[in-house]
Amino acid sequence: MAFADPRDGDLEDDASSTSRHSLLGHASHILLEISLPKLAVAALLLLVVPAVLIGAAPKVAVWFADQVWARVSEAGRWATVLMVLLVAAGILWRWGGRMLRAVERNFWALNAALVQPLYMAVRELVGLLLERVAPTRDFAAARRLAGPVAGGVLALGAAMVALAVGPLPSVIVEDLSPAGLLRAAGDSLNNGIWAVAVYLMIGAPAWSVAEALAGSPQEIDDVIQPGTASWRVAHLSDIHVVGDPYGFRLECGRDGPRGNARIDAALAVLEAEDAAARIDWVLVTGDVTDAGRNAEYIAFEEIAARHPALRDRMLIIPGNHDVNIVELPIAPGGSLRRLRLLAATARLQGHRVHVMNRAARRVGPTLNDWLAADGRGAALARFMDDGGIRAGITAREVWNQAYPMVVPPPLPDGLGVILLDSNAETHFSFTNALGLVGMDQMRAAEAAMAQYPAARWLVALHHHLMEYPRPGAPLADRIGTALVNGHWVLGRLRRVASRVLVLHGHRHFDWMGRSGALRIVSAPSVVMGAPDRAEAHFWIHALAPAADGGLAMLAPQRLSATSGPAPSSAAAASA
Repeated sequence: MAFADPRDGDLEDDASSTSRHSLLGHASHILLEISLPKLAVAALLLLVVPAVLIGAAPKVAVWFADQVWARVSEAGRWATVLMVLLVAAGILWRWGGRMLRAVERNFWALNAALVQPLYMAVRELVGLLLERVAPTRDFAAARRLAGPVAGGVLALGAAMVALAVGPLPSVIVEDLSPAGLLRAAGDSLNNGIWAVAVYLMIGAPAWSVAEALAGSPQEIDDVIQPGTASWRVAHLSDIHVVGDPYGFRLECGRDGPRGNARIDAALAVLEAEDAAARIDWVLVTGDVTDAGRNAEYIAFEEIAARHPALRDRMLIIPGNHDVNIVELPIAPGGSLRRLRLLAATARLQGHRVHVMNRAARRVGPTLNDWLAADGRGAALARFMDDGGIRAGITAREVWNQAYPMVVPPPLPDGLGVILLDSNAETHFSFTNALGLVGMDQMRAAEAAMAQYPAARWLVALHHHLMEYPRPGAPLADRIGTALVNGHWVLGRLRRVASRVLVLHGHRHFDWMGRSGALRIVSAPSVVMGAPDRAEAHFWIHALAPAADGGLAMLAPQRLSATSGPAPSSAAAASA
């Protein structure tokens, strides 16, 4: 009796899948599987060293003022101040934009590593408790209560930490002997912990206030309008292509090979629908691959090539599975994953999407033309072959300048597409899925929309802007996955809400809603889910010009696809 088929996989294949475990299970798996020396070095570089530098700054300043500055003549002081100002002006003129982006990135990295995960964890624990104690309570009201409670609890805990290591920073350097310097290093670490604790005291309540100001999201039913669609957009996300025909890794678990078949089946259904009524765009909002490997991009491109008509209208953006990796900051792995995605993007849509000319604040050349100019593509290819820290920094800069990608509207009042990279640069497993849309990228997207003031826009990003107004999701699915500066991005997009539809993925959650007037749709995954499910579904969104010049959202169309030809154990047994 053949009671099992190895092609179906089993529970061991699911061991690494994040969709099969609780939060405690994730933590246990990480502790058992990760490289502890790599984790220690990453923590040292990303947490300990910055804390010591922050804590040492007041000590160095006081020592410099006491031992050096006080002994310099007045003329020498003015000359020194003038020289420092000139050097600073030169640095800002040459590298000011890059430094501003670095400061912003590090600011949000602190929030991503500390404030947001702690706040979300406490808030969702409070929310789950409220759901169980009062299951009939209005969910939005429970969420509004849970936010301030979480902010207050974290502020109180941070205050206790600050008092324990403080209550104020130590700024005196007692002496320059080895013992004195060792004490100064310890004081500097305590100062850094104190500074971070004080920031958490402020940041956690501020997070709850920002969330309250953003308001509770609502279902979208009341904004669906009747009419005939002018544009039809198929929305897929989190397809997690695997490269091995029977490969099981990361999030897919045993869904891996079935998933590739499900993508094929979904595109076949979409082809048939397109033959009946044209689809304008096929958007894949991130997690194109399961682990950002070369073999997975090859498999994705082979799947897309089997559906050539749809391929010519397909647009992809990066997800955390495509670009993020648990790796040291100086290692090339993260840059390599970004460049693999960028190369795949150029092959698929490089002649259709444009990069922004930031200096002119206008839509610039196509991605392919931009990569060909100034030897950018050749330099990226050399890095992918040879590596190098300096070349890696250049590669990250090229990546940052490539987004947002823009598909301009064919007519002044037509439909354009803005493709954002919403991935934060993280190096830890628990923060790997967090998102960030930087100020520079957001302003470039706003410049594109301002260039075509009568146009309507699809704005695609991977991460969700806010938590969904629905109870019941497990705690592991609620924390560590959000857009860290989602409240800020939400506020910027609400300024042009009447002309915009936001599309995202990441949580594999089927939801259509709004925040104020801003419409937001989340795509389910046609891949992830129960291994033996018979069908998966996705949506075609129907859009039309609104009478007020905005974008009207019509009734969407739900399409179902079978899981494809992947064999099942039941079929094998009957054979």
